[in-house]
Amino acid sequence: MVRGEASILINVESARVFDFVATEFGTNYKRWSPEVQQIDILTPGPLRIGSRARQIRIDQGRKSDTTFRVVTLEPPTHVGFAEQTGQFRTQYHIEPSGECSRLHFRFDLTRIELYMRPFEKLIRVAIQDGAERVVRNIKGLIESEQALSSNSQG
Repeated sequence: MVRGEASILINVESARVFDFVATEFGTNYKRWSPEVQQIDILTPGPLRIGSRARQIRIDQGRKSDTTFRVVTLEPPTHVGFAEQTGQFRTQYHIEPSGECSRLHFRFDLTRIELYMRPFEKLIRVAIQDGAERVVRNIKGLIESEQALSSNSQG
């Protein structure tokens, strides 16, 4: 298994971070993960355990088409997804920290195909870089939206 983990302090309350990541997942996922070319929410209604989505991504020039489902949903602190064949898992955990929040993100690549094993070190670096980029992107998006909202109200 290859794991990438990252954490960041976001200057927004935790309920808003959870809403951005989980409740508004279908709208926001492509925004914080620009490798995602297309996301289709396959299960109608609000996000819940068992909800399914399909994504088309281009990572390092390689196109993938995967379906994943919600495996953990504990508002307002935790949402987790797993690819339908067990290829990968992602977890988002939000901790309140005063008026701010700490977002923890983890990506687990549960198996590496035999032909990719010679590149495992590069895969590890790319996954760690990706995890750090995810939390930075979420922070930037949420904080800029918060600033715009505050400016329009004031």
